[in-house]
Parts: sequence; structure tokens; C-alpha cells
Amino acid sequence: MNDLKLKGLLKQYFGYSEFKKGQLEIIKNLLANHSTLGILPTGMGKSLCYQLSGKILKKTVLIISPLLSLMNDQVEQLKYIGEKKVTALTSELSYSERNFILHNLASYSFIYLSPEMLKNDKVAAQLVTIDIGLLVVDEAHCISQWGPDFRPDYLQIKHFRKLLHNPLTLALTATATNKVAQDIQTSLFDSSETPRTIRYSVDRPNIFLVVHESPTVTEKNKYLIELISQLTGPGLIYFSSKKQADRISEMIGMKTNLRAASYHADLSVMSRYTIQHQFMENQLDIVCATSAFGMGINKQDVRYVIHYHFPSDLESYVQEIGRAGRDGKKSIAILLYSKTDIGLQQQLSIDSLPDEFDIDNFNNLKKQDNLSSKDQVLQYYFDQNMKIDTIKNIFFKRRKEKFEKLNVLLQYIATEGCRRKYILRYFGENMLPRHDDKCCQLKGKQLNLNEFKFEKRKYQSDSLPNYKVILDSFFRT
Repeated sequence: MNDLKLKGLLKQYFGYSEFKKGQLEIIKNLLANHSTLGILPTGMGKSLCYQLSGKILKKTVLIISPLLSLMNDQVEQLKYIGEKKVTALTSELSYSERNFILHNLASYSFIYLSPEMLKNDKVAAQLVTIDIGLLVVDEAHCISQWGPDFRPDYLQIKHFRKLLHNPLTLALTATATNKVAQDIQTSLFDSSETPRTIRYSVDRPNIFLVVHESPTVTEKNKYLIELISQLTGPGLIYFSSKKQADRISEMIGMKTNLRAASYHADLSVMSRYTIQHQFMENQLDIVCATSAFGMGINKQDVRYVIHYHFPSDLESYVQEIGRAGRDGKKSIAILLYSKTDIGLQQQLSIDSLPDEFDIDNFNNLKKQDNLSSKDQVLQYYFDQNMKIDTIKNIFFKRRKEKFEKLNVLLQYIATEGCRRKYILRYFGENMLPRHDDKCCQLKGKQLNLNEFKFEKRKYQSDSLPNYKVILDSFFRT
């Protein structure tokens, strides 16, 4: 199918006149029956690649997706453009609803589900009976980022592909180093398969990059209020602590006239759904969120993303700031930090992993119900009949990897050079951005927020740095 015909179908089904970069290449690969790894920057419409391909192939598309919010958002978007044969197999469904979908799977064109749902025997048994034209792994970096120690069911997708007779497969992500891209390929495909890779730069030149140090939490809170009082347009503030997200949301309500809400995993499904839609409809100015918020949000006009706490790695940071400026207009990403934040992130990302004591202790216990998330991960590895020393070695390496990734992010914070160049080098790109006042905050130059005032809408590295050296520089008096 030629490019002109594909553009016509793009206009017919989605109302767009032109493809965004990477979309056409991925779609043409799929139509030529080539499994593909697509690495496109945030906001480039990755979901359209499989949605349009599915309509052309006229076979069932099975999408493995990490979050309920993401699945719900994609289902709603497809229904909005008139696609009726779409569903999501999720934990939100009642027994009768799930039963109905399972017995009518062949009638759906698009089926969304989480990797955990694949281990449900009834779901797997029904899926193998239908003709899957395209298997999609959305946010595929989760295989490498979450699979080994958080959601091990990601590691079983390859086995599930074999049950489906290795269908045409598309893996999509916005952030993948060469190592992560290799992890994705190894975790999904046999050595005899040669998937094609379509990669574009992670750079989002319309997002201005800023880092600001506050000596105390009190100073950080004061600076945050100053920021959001001057910035305009919808904004996101990211936290590593659910309690702090709640507290800051309340503080914003008390100290400003902005409409804010907190969003995290402790809220009910209905509350999260309501907040998401209020934000999409501009009934909220700010969402104070943990990383649970964002993957399912296709909001084009987010003008700023602020990190109250920094994430565990640079990949997550690039993913999260990429939720700003999807309309291509000027936006800003501001990372706030205090020295005390380092210990919090180390505890969350590294110290939460099972250590030798946890593994030995778990081995001495019999199988139990209501396992903690850490024990569920260990249960997965013991169920694979791995030796204890092998399991210990897996988590030793994983702790080292997480430690090194935190190093990379700390070096990004500490760098006095071009932050955009630092990000691009980390992702293996050789492009040299123009380092000026449109790129990132220049050393010694005060941030001018007047440049980021927008008309208010009417409402309805080459090598890993030395961690000790970085920590010393942060705590040096």
C-alpha cells in the first residue's frame, strides 16, 4: 500500500492529514508483516500505529498495557472515533461482564489487557482460540524497568507469544537506551526472529529544562507556590510519596486560587477516574500525582511538569516530563530537589528490593496467601525452580543496576553543562543541541517565568558516574 493511500486512510479513520514522525514507517513495516520495535518520543502518537494497522489488517489486535488508566483512555479514544469493537479485560469488570467478553472475544477488533491477566487460565484459553493479527506491547520499556523485580508477568509475554504461534508483534516505547532496547527484543522474540527497529530522538525541543535546589523542605514548598502562582496553563506535579502529594495538593488549595487534586494508587478507581477526566476537561489546574498518573493521559496542552521529588532514573524522568507540550508549544520541566530527597529515592528504588535475608527467609516458609508485593516477586522466581544462589545473583545485579541508574539522574541534577545534551548522550544520541536560553536554564542565569505565561483557557552518558563523588558534592557544605 503506497503512502498516498495510507494518508487517505489516516484521514478517513482519524481525521489527520499527515503522519507524525515514525508512524508511517512503523505502519508500513507491520503491513509488510515485519515485527517491529518502535521507539518514538513522547507525544508522537504511538497508539495510532497499531490502531490504523488493525483497521487495515482487519484482524484482532491484542494490546498488552501496563495501567488501567492507559487502557481506559485508549478504549475511550477508539470509541470516540466510532470503533465499537473494542474492550479491556481488567480487574474492574464484574464476573458476568468478564464472562461475556471472554465468550465473545472473536467479535472484538481491539482487546486490551495487562500482563498479569495473561496468567488467568480462562483468559489464556480463550485468546489462543482466536486469530490474533497483531500483538502489541505498549510502554515496552516496562519489560526491562518493571519485569525483573516489580511485575514479573512481563517476563512471561514471550511464552505467551509462543502459545499464540508468534504473531506479528509491535513493541512501543518513548524511552529506551540501547540496553533496554536489547532487553525488549530478548524478552519478546526468539533468536531466529529479526524484528525491525524504528528509532527517533527522545528530544522534545519545546520543553525547557530547569533544576532548582532548595536547602530545606520549607524552602522547597515556598518556591513551589511561587512557581505555580506565576505559571499558567494546566500543570502536573510529581511526587514519590502519596502522603506528600496529598499535603501539597491541600496546601495549593489554601495558598492559591488554583484548583488542585492529588492522584495516587490509594484512591478508589472512581476517584482516580474522576480526577483524570476533570484534568482532561480543564476543571482542574494542577494534579499532584505519583507515577501512577500520566501514561493514560493524552492531554495536549499541559504547559508545565514539576518534580517535587525526582524519580529513580533518567528514563522515568524523560517519560514524565514528556507529558508537557504535546501540542508542540513552549512548555517547561522543573526538577526540584533537596539533599534529603536522595535517601527517599534510594529507599524506594533500591532498598525495597529483596536482599539475601529476604530470600533465605522466604525459602524457609511454605506458600502463603496474601503475599506482599516483594514476596510475590520472589514467589515467581521460586516457581521457576531456580536455585537460591541464582535468585540472589539476579537481585544483586538488579540492585547494582538501580544504584547506577540513580547515579545517572543525580549527575543530571549536578551537571553545570547542557542538560539536553546530557539526556541525549545517555540515550546514545550524537546530536548536539543548540545550548541557549531556549534549551535549558543556563548556569548563573535566573529563571524568567514571564517567558512561560500562556493565555488561560476558558473552562468547561558514556559511562556511569561515581555515586560517592556525586553524593559528596550534594552534601558538601
